[in-house]
Amino acid sequence: MNDFWKSAGMHLVEVNAQGWLSVTPDFLRAYYTRPEVHPIDTSCAREKGLFEDLMGDPYMEVTDERLASLADQDAAFNYRAVLAFRAHLTGAGTLEGAYLKMVRARELDFPPVFVAQLVHLIMRNILANCEDPIRLRAGEIFFREQSVSTDDGRVMLADEEIVSMHSATGGLGSLGQLLVENETPLRKVELDVLDENNKNAYWERSDRFDMVVDFRFTQPALDAYARALEAWIEHFLQLKVSVEPRQSILDEKWSWHIGMDAESNRILNALYEGRELEPGDDERLIALFRMTVEDDSALIDAMRAKPIYLGLAMTPEKIVRMKPQNLLTNMPLPREA
Repeated sequence: MNDFWKSAGMHLVEVNAQGWLSVTPDFLRAYYTRPEVHPIDTSCAREKGLFEDLMGDPYMEVTDERLASLADQDAAFNYRAVLAFRAHLTGAGTLEGAYLKMVRARELDFPPVFVAQLVHLIMRNILANCEDPIRLRAGEIFFREQSVSTDDGRVMLADEEIVSMHSATGGLGSLGQLLVENETPLRKVELDVLDENNKNAYWERSDRFDMVVDFRFTQPALDAYARALEAWIEHFLQLKVSVEPRQSILDEKWSWHIGMDAESNRILNALYEGRELEPGDDERLIALFRMTVEDDSALIDAMRAKPIYLGLAMTPEKIVRMKPQNLLTNMPLPREA
């Protein structure tokens, strides 16, 4: 079986009997080695001692007095953020449990990079047995912002960070940066488009996040994304769902929708309420889906035998920022669920 997303840290966690990821000492140690908290040569002895103690015992209690004693209070601030996140993780016991507790309480007040890393690793677990690179690439949308190109009527999704890097350096690293500083024109950003013909190249490049997908209706990537949505919901909510791409919502009994990002939520709300869309909204909604739940007895009574519509949209700057938590917090489930 091919490996992928090694940067997610799957080797640092353990899969429990439920199929969720248990928090481990090595997983916590990975946060202590982040550049924000890892000591540097000029760090004081107390900061270096704290680091060594935590690496020896990742669950060690750290008092406010000890943090206050550090010479670099910026480092102390960063440690407080990491330790608060540690408390949340260990309190839940699993990464999925920590994520669910976080999003259900609407308490996404941890550093966004920490939350994205959780989703990255959870998706790596969910797709562990996936052998379809196009589905894996679609899974990247859950934890990495996407830059959208709509040239020639296509809807091409590329990793926003990679696009920004190539735009700044032409893919030439420090040389490209030097050219930019000297106002030397750089070539247009060109990245490989992942398709059925070259998809095996994804395996060795999966941690580079540098392949583009065609997200148009009927294209494999859109269907692959639908399968990733199904897997995400089943993993967290133990609900088997069927997600199908749609070009429009033609349903007089439209009763429920979930915007999978801020833009699509706003647009779908307007459509549902019969309000006029803002200029450009039609183009910003890049994907629609119809979702049905296999066992609809799990839903609230009003949604029995009714579909749920999903939307994904880009910002005016053509960026997709998916909020996968919306699929978990906005489902029409009874309150006790």
